[in-house]
Formats: sequence, C-alpha cells, structure tokens
Amino acid sequence: MFLSYDRGINVNLCYTSHCAFVNENVQNKFGYWAGQLGDGRAHLLGQYLNRRGELWELQLKGSGKTPYSRSGDGRAVIRSSVREFLCSEAMYFLGIPTSRAASLIVSDEPVLRDQFYNGNVKKERGAVVLRLAKSWFRIGSLEILSESGELDLLRNLLNFIIKEHFSFIRLDDPEKYLVFYSTVVNETAHLIAQWMSVGFAHGVCNTDNFSLLSITIDYGPFGFMESYDPNFVPNTSDDEGRYRIGAQAEVGLFNLEKLLVALSPVLTQEQKKQAKLVLKDYRKVYQMRIHQIFKAKLGLVGEEEDDNVIIAFMLKMMEDTHSDFTMTFRELSEVSANQLHNRNFTQMWALEDLSSHKLFSDWLNMYMLRLSRQQSDSDLDRQHRMKRINPRYILRNWMAESATRKAEKNDFSEVELLLNILSSPFVTQATAEKMGFAARPPRWARSLKVSCSS
Repeated sequence: MFLSYDRGINVNLCYTSHCAFVNENVQNKFGYWAGQLGDGRAHLLGQYLNRRGELWELQLKGSGKTPYSRSGDGRAVIRSSVREFLCSEAMYFLGIPTSRAASLIVSDEPVLRDQFYNGNVKKERGAVVLRLAKSWFRIGSLEILSESGELDLLRNLLNFIIKEHFSFIRLDDPEKYLVFYSTVVNETAHLIAQWMSVGFAHGVCNTDNFSLLSITIDYGPFGFMESYDPNFVPNTSDDEGRYRIGAQAEVGLFNLEKLLVALSPVLTQEQKKQAKLVLKDYRKVYQMRIHQIFKAKLGLVGEEEDDNVIIAFMLKMMEDTHSDFTMTFRELSEVSANQLHNRNFTQMWALEDLSSHKLFSDWLNMYMLRLSRQQSDSDLDRQHRMKRINPRYILRNWMAESATRKAEKNDFSEVELLLNILSSPFVTQATAEKMGFAARPPRWARSLKVSCSS
C-alpha cells in the first residue's frame, strides 16, 4: 500500500550519490555515553530542489539493513511509521520547526517485534516513511568525531554544515564555531519552548535526536500531553522519567553541554570561556520564550509585573484538576468575556474541569482585570488572536492508534482524514467535531502505551 500527498514538497531529484547511508548514532543515550548505538535503518537517498528553490534531503526510514544496523533488521512497522508520518506533518502545521513526511509505504512482509520488551514477540507489518529535512545532522554527528579524535573530519563537517545551513556565518571568520554554537543554543531553547506550548513530549531526547538545525526529528515514542502534568512521560521504556515533559528544557541543556564538549577541540581557550557564557544564558533564553508564548496563549498584550503569576497560577490549577492542556487553552480562546464573567461554560468540558478548582474565582478575577487594562483590545480581537496560537486539534495517542488499527487492515481512510484535519489545527472543522477529536478522550485511551520498539 502506498500513501503520499503533495504539500509543495514534491520536486526534482538533484542527486542520489553523495551518501548512501546515514547512521542514527546515539552518543548520549539516557545520559550515558554509548559510542555508537544506532538502529541503523535510515537510508539517505540524496538531495532535491523544490519549486521554491529550497534544498531538502530525502531519507527512507525502515527500508532495511544499513552498515550500522548491527544485529537489527533495519525495518520499521506500521504503528511507528503512521505516527511519524502524521506527527511530523501535524507539527509543521502547528508552526513548529520539524522534518516532513512525503509518503508512507506498507509491506505485507512480516517484521518481528517485542513491543514492550516483555518477551512477547509478535509478527507485525513493515512500513517505510519517506521523510525530508534540510539536514539530518545531529549533535551526535559531531560527538562521534570528537570522541574518536577525528579532528580534521570534525572541522570539515562543521565547515560544510556552516556553509550549507548557516550562511550568515563567514567561513573565514575565526569566531565561526563560537557563532555556530551560540546559534544552536538559542534556537534549541526556542524549539523546546515551542514543544512545551503545544504539550509535545519527544520521548527520547538523546543527543542523536537533537538536530543541529534545531528542528524536531526522529519521532519515536512521542506524545501530546492530555491532562496537564509536568511529569508526563510518553515513553514506557523511560522507566526513570528522564525525558518527562517537564524535564525537556533541562535535557536540552545537557545535550548542549555535550555539544560544547564535542566542539572544544576546535575552540581556543578564550572561545571556550565565551561558549560557557552562552550556555549559561540558555535558561534565560528559554524562560523568556516560554513567557512570551504563554502570554500569547492567554491573550495578554504588553508586559505587566503579575503576568508570570497569572500563567503559573493557571498551570497549577490545571495540574490540580487534571485539566486537558490543549482544550483548556482553546476553550479560553473561544469563551466570551461575558461568559467568563458569568462562568457560563456550557459544552466547554475543559473549562468546567478547571473551574472546579477552589481558587478558580481568584484566578479569574485576576485574569479578567488584566484583560480589562488592554483598552485598545476588543474581546473579539482577543479571541481571534488566541485561536491563532491555541490549536483545537492535536495528534492524540488514541487518534493515532485508531488510524493505525485500520491501516494494518489496508484501510488508510482515517490516516488521510487525520492528515487533512491536522493540516488546519486552529480551525474548527465539522468532520473533526463529529469524530470527537476535540471531545473528552475516550476511556480506553488511558491504557495506551508507546515504547521505543518500532
């Protein structure tokens, strides 16, 4: 079976000979140096130039063994492939930097997988995703060279990456590696803040899954948080919760520290000092971006001293009441000032949950007083502005699971339906409402689990 679509990314193939394989080498896996630990199932086909003059790299994931497969079969299965196909596109239309997916091919050839590593090996159908990115280089791509002492190759690769993807940096600039590092630090902070703004948890934030271009790559056991919980862990393989959603910013810092270690052999002593100062500012950059985004999610204009209090107060209430992250913000975008004042939340299930908190009235008074000071801002303006940043639809696990079950029986109708709906996540759609995509998640969704197995 073959599923593909055109979002302006089908174009002319430039060449297919510059590299046959790409290794997903995990250097720091769950916090420990692993040398080389890739599943080795990614084939890099080459580059192409699209109609906009953009250069993209094409990669097959799950197409078979590569020189890096070790004892693995290099294959992928339908459940993981459908999820990556849908989520990479969903993230793009949410406005979050990401790799893209162009097609999904399903095979009748069986693949053996122990999904939850409990000895229960089953036959599953194989699948291959054709995915695209401006570059697939990761932090791990530099770590492996630095650790093995291949410094000439490290410099050559850095120069290539800078020339191709950081054109604002001059190759004859003696500070070029420091500027490159500073850019990656800042853009990584911005990316993780954007993840948090939609409740996205990557699931496996190893150094090989962090792009040097600061885009979202390698969709494995990811998950969109439903009930607000800083300890949400989408990956059942992550027993210690290292990559829980509330820890993603700190894990980003850890990975950037490892990037600095990898770059150290090509930096001067003074540049190393400067790089440490850049890294020290990472938390400040992240907090600034989070503050900006969540203010926008609440429709706040300008800057007032208590804005952080309003944001933190609301999130604590959401945590206490297990309020749905996506729909609480979305319904707050759709409710009028008059409805807020009267606490009229008819057919707004997420706001009803939030309003059950004993301190909700205190927060609401604070919030409405803040909004009232935005005198040039009408209530409709606020609603329109908030609806542009707070999606109504995300790829919830139960939605992906339902589509996957049908896909395993050669029915791709729900995959296509989700693809279309998630292409306009900020717009209320009759079909999506009928399917319950903005309703309270079904009870059976609570038992769903996602692992590293794919």
